[in-house]
Amino acid sequence: MALRDKLREKIKPQLEPGETLQQVFVAQTGPNPYWLFATYLCFFWIKYWVFAVTDRRILVFHTSSAFHLKDLSGTLPRETKFGPLSGLWARVEVDGTRYWVNKRFHKDVEAADAALATDAAPTG
Repeated sequence: MALRDKLREKIKPQLEPGETLQQVFVAQTGPNPYWLFATYLCFFWIKYWVFAVTDRRILVFHTSSAFHLKDLSGTLPRETKFGPLSGLWARVEVDGTRYWVNKRFHKDVEAADAALATDAAPTG
């Protein structure tokens, strides 16, 4: 089972009735990940987060690693935009906190932003 599928299964119990999970991705806080090439000491400052984007809100989970959810740390309005992203480690500022998103999850973040743009587009 792929990482995204495992995370989706762990997040489902946290959703409200009728809420639809759209995207899920992992991010981290701490020093710029490129510093890991210079020193392994950066590992002590890294914290992992899982963002679950639904049709109503964005749930932010603190994790003990990229795979194990610990607790729900907060929610963000669905109108929150993450991109644009670039590079191996994209820098994302959300609610005053800097997160680093690996290229592996860029398509998930871009899909979340694209869904937001589609939902906001006028109809008729």
